[in-house]
Amino acid sequence: MAAGDGGDEVRVLQNLRGKIYDAKHLVPNKMRDFFCTINLDQEEVFRTQVVEKSLSPYFGEEFYFEIPRTFQWLSFYIYDKSVLQKDLRIGKVSIKKEDLCNYTGKENWFMLQPVDSNSEVQGKVHLELKLNELITDNGSVCQQLVVHIKECHGLPLINGQNCDPYATVSLVGPSRNDQKKTKVKKKTSNPQFNETFYFEVTRSSSYTKKSQFQVEEEDIEKLEVRVDLWNNGNLVQDIFLGEIKVPVKVLRNDSFQAWYLLQPRENGNKSSKTDDLGSLRLNICYTEDCVLPSEYYTSLRNLLLKSSDVQPISASAAYILSEVCRDKYDAVLPLVRLLLHHHKLVPFVAAVAELDLKDTQEANTIFRGNSLATRCVDEMMKIVGKHYLKVTLKPVIDEICESPKPCEIDPIKLKEGDNVEINMENLRYYVDKVFREIVRSSISCPTLMCDVFYSLRHLAAKRFPNDPHVQYSAVSSFVFLRFFAVAVVSPHTFHLRPHHPDAQTSRTLTLISKAIQTLGSWGSLSKSKLSSFKETFMCEFFKTFQEEKFTESVKKFLDDVSSTESKEPSGVSEPVHLKEGEMYKRAQGRTRIGKKNFKKRWFCLTSREFTYHKQQDKEPIYTIPIKNILAVEKLDESSFNKKNMFQVLHGEKPLYIQANNCVEASEWIEALCRVTRCNQKRLSFYHPSAFLNGSWLCCKATAESTEGCARCTTDVPADTQIEIDGDRETERIYSLFIINRSKLQKLEEACGSIAVYQGPRKEPDDYSNFTIEDSVATFHTLQQIIDILEQLSESHEKYQKKRSSSAKYGSEENPIVGKVS
Repeated sequence: MAAGDGGDEVRVLQNLRGKIYDAKHLVPNKMRDFFCTINLDQEEVFRTQVVEKSLSPYFGEEFYFEIPRTFQWLSFYIYDKSVLQKDLRIGKVSIKKEDLCNYTGKENWFMLQPVDSNSEVQGKVHLELKLNELITDNGSVCQQLVVHIKECHGLPLINGQNCDPYATVSLVGPSRNDQKKTKVKKKTSNPQFNETFYFEVTRSSSYTKKSQFQVEEEDIEKLEVRVDLWNNGNLVQDIFLGEIKVPVKVLRNDSFQAWYLLQPRENGNKSSKTDDLGSLRLNICYTEDCVLPSEYYTSLRNLLLKSSDVQPISASAAYILSEVCRDKYDAVLPLVRLLLHHHKLVPFVAAVAELDLKDTQEANTIFRGNSLATRCVDEMMKIVGKHYLKVTLKPVIDEICESPKPCEIDPIKLKEGDNVEINMENLRYYVDKVFREIVRSSISCPTLMCDVFYSLRHLAAKRFPNDPHVQYSAVSSFVFLRFFAVAVVSPHTFHLRPHHPDAQTSRTLTLISKAIQTLGSWGSLSKSKLSSFKETFMCEFFKTFQEEKFTESVKKFLDDVSSTESKEPSGVSEPVHLKEGEMYKRAQGRTRIGKKNFKKRWFCLTSREFTYHKQQDKEPIYTIPIKNILAVEKLDESSFNKKNMFQVLHGEKPLYIQANNCVEASEWIEALCRVTRCNQKRLSFYHPSAFLNGSWLCCKATAESTEGCARCTTDVPADTQIEIDGDRETERIYSLFIINRSKLQKLEEACGSIAVYQGPRKEPDDYSNFTIEDSVATFHTLQQIIDILEQLSESHEKYQKKRSSSAKYGSEENPIVGKVS
């Protein structure tokens, strides 16, 4: 099996991508500072930058992450940023997981809903319900309800900490409300209650043949079991965590056991107005991939991988995928990753770029559109160019963000007291520095990017043989305009900075990005180009750049990155910054007086070491060389009653770390596993829980040096730069073909029509939007795709039947998840 492909079991994997555009008509009706968060249930996993002084803030931020756990609601919260007090939640957009498919890939305006604590719920509860019929000593029949509340899972954090939950269990009817209460469980989001409560359902009745062991219908129809979860507030008010209701009539004489998703209170939000909070524009794409064992994908994978060999390329399976998808981006993501994983991307990009060039009439518009070729190159650069960006841009971006100088040169945006000459000097200093780092960076450019640029350069020269500059603009349109300039303006998105820059720094980065685009665009410093600037102030700024050395530097750089000659490695390479951010770590007790509590620290991972610091940019307090890391694994929540914990096992005691949310924890584990994949002394076994009070909580062994009791879970692919799950990407492509099956059929009909009628097309027809160069070859590929889809669909249906047969569902009012215990 290829590295990165899945194992023998079926895997269900989730991811979320999209864009937060803007909000409008927010309340209160005065200029405020706003930001937006993304939450899985009540757990924040993403936050936008703060937009200052606006009622209709534009965020314009894209997001993409794997979802490592089950969830019930996806929510977007708009906050009013406060300096001195707690940030105020203005409103929210909440979408049920099962409804996300209605919005996938579409841009929608959502009305903001009020935020009410009674509607903010997450988690599930495991119940066993049973009706017993008892005969009393005097021979009468009594109906008894038994409620066994076993456990809860995934309750929310309260003020960033695990809650102190308890449950109330009630039997509710028109004239009764019998309530009982469990014990409070301390500091846990997954409490184990295991308490049983008994309720009298019907009054004792005389023993007769008619009523023997039967339920009195008039009572049963009106009764329901209600379970409410609460956080014990001690000295303050208890906080509602969610409820479930089960009609007693569904039980009859059967034992009923299931996991129930907690629901909001029925009266939550009903009294609030929902039409005056404003609205939020979003693009959301949620995917849930049911990944089968690798051998199921052999036929589809092979068909896709031979796409670059198909003549013409428009008749290949990969190209057909892009034709039938409404948004080419949906097709490009999995396609590029799959072709990269199997070393087939370069010839495919060359083939689709050649097709793209056939329709390009002017050399100065080369690769400027959003075609399949340009999108494939964009996605390739994002995947393989992460390391390259960090080596090249991170030091100078850090300088700009940490020691910002005023750089505003737009007369309209200048503040009182600003000196435009000094600002222009500052901007020139930053632009010179960024430009210099870029044109010196060719030695670090990944070989794969160089191979693609080499193909594009020679294809462009072949298409426009009389234009000596087109071979350079073909490359600069990608590496300057779509790579470096985009990373400069959005360093957070490209992981060059852990946090969003402030408004003034963002403006500086925007101006630098504009300058880099212009400097990198071949021949842009000519006088004719200067006159085409939209902004007069940028035109004035660029008059200082009309020097031959800039043009020559760009030319030499483009020559270097579009060459297939092997590069000589530079001297000692600097460590690459892979990830950094704030988390909590447990004291390791390295000194006798060291307290084993949790402290907030700044963590930094490079290609050489893993460190933590008291604050960002301070000297490290503790350093673990990468070569010393033996394993990186999740830590059971029960160890410290804390969520999102993982452990770094090295020469000394384990380092226990708590991330801020589940997505962040997953990303840190993945990054640490990637960089330690070649360590020779990696462990095969580990302890999933901590060593506390003289024993391991997991296996109860009393010696701290005892070998682990669980097998290590991380089986890391060999390629650290391009870690790709080939089976998952193929499953994504299968799903896209299934979604667009009707278009496949239309394309198949179109090929048949062309084959029958070879005359000129006088009017637009059903297939005028499709690229069909060879109807016979395209028809042949379509038949192969459709046959493969039928086979894979059968395999998916078998799995879904098997999955549904093992699940136990509650009533329609109370959907559940999970399996029967």
